[in-house]
Amino acid sequence: MLTVFTTLFLVELPDKTFIATLVLATKYRPLYVWIGVASAFLVQTFVAVAFGAVLSKLPETPVHVVVALLFLVAGILLIKGAKDAAAEGDEAEEEFAGKAKPAEGLKAISASFLILFLAEWGDLSQLATAGFVARGGNPWAVGIAAFTALALVSGLGAAVG
Repeated sequence: MLTVFTTLFLVELPDKTFIATLVLATKYRPLYVWIGVASAFLVQTFVAVAFGAVLSKLPETPVHVVVALLFLVAGILLIKGAKDAAAEGDEAEEEFAGKAKPAEGLKAISASFLILFLAEWGDLSQLATAGFVARGGNPWAVGIAAFTALALVSGLGAAVG
């Protein structure tokens, strides 16, 4: 659980998700943003864990190849993202700032959920979560650790915003 938590926390901290949450929290009440974003992460984590569980049921050699490819892609995306982090941060800030319109309550929660839910499909954290489960990790432990890391990062983004 500690490995999953640490990995995902460090991967998501400089990600566009943190910036998007921060920007949304400047437009909406931070608590509403966090509820929406954390809800999106809950669904995304469930999907990733389910995908990883399906992969773990397949024959061992193809699973190892798929997991290795997932981690290779994740590593390449992380390295590429580190090079372009500042530019992507500015770009993400402009993109998400334009999508956020003044809203309160359920509308702010829904907007935050939708923006992050759509932005996270196929993201590095989702691939890593699936890979941890497919490698033989306990799906419950991986899911709880992954969601906790993602919820904490989004909480920090909302608080800073």
